Amino acid sequence: MVHIDLNSDSGESFGSWNMGDDAAMMRIVSSANIACGYHAGDPSVMRTTCTAAVANNVTIGAHVAYPDLPGFGRRFIDMTPTELTDAVIYQIGALQAVAALAGGKVSYVKPHGGLYNTIVHHEAQAQAVATAIAELNRASGTNLSLLCLPGSVVVEKSQKAGVEVFYEAFADRGYTSQGTLVSRREADAVIHDPVQVAARVVKMALEKKVIAADGTEIALDAHSVCVHGDTAGAVGIARAVRAALEVEGVQISAFSV
Repeated sequence: MVHIDLNSDSGESFGSWNMGDDAAMMRIVSSANIACGYHAGDPSVMRTTCTAAVANNVTIGAHVAYPDLPGFGRRFIDMTPTELTDAVIYQIGALQAVAALAGGKVSYVKPHGGLYNTIVHHEAQAQAVATAIAELNRASGTNLSLLCLPGSVVVEKSQKAGVEVFYEAFADRGYTSQGTLVSRREADAVIHDPVQVAARVVKMALEKKVIAADGTEIALDAHSVCVHGDTAGAVGIARAVRAALEVEGVQISAFSV
């Protein structure tokens, strides 16, 4: 039987500003990347989201980012390796405490936005993220893994540091022929049609392939597929994806526990 994880970026509301429908998404996905307060989220949102995740047996991940609330964490920030390592540890630690109060735990780390894209190619920042997870694992006896884009520089850095790595694909994001994500500044960056998105994910799960923005078919072997919580119609898209996978006999289960 084919298995795949569905994850969603979650807990991205902040104060009186709301982003997405976390309560609904927690009944659809198997893993939740919960914002840790740097690009979105706040302590109360973190606790509410962790509580919903635990209630629905959804695995919790730390969605770490640059300190960039105004830019929603989508901009590059030229932090030193030490600054970035400490920032990642700080964010994970905060979510670990909140998750524990909700009766759960943090099982993995998924960088967000600008940081996610930067550590695909940026040696120093990739090493800083890998170092943060490895140091925290050693100090606290945890076994946090990393969820990231296949082919990223951070994969090698993490594996050398003893951090387990899992690969992610994106249900609603356009891909270049090189397997990277189409920039959000371009027209083909985000796909909004639930039927089209669901068909793409079925192809990812069963054939381990995706059609790139230029029409070429590329290999894409992923352990988890992200259904973005902030995309317009996100809950409807996620439901369509899950239903299409279940029709094909694909079992949806968390990649990390």
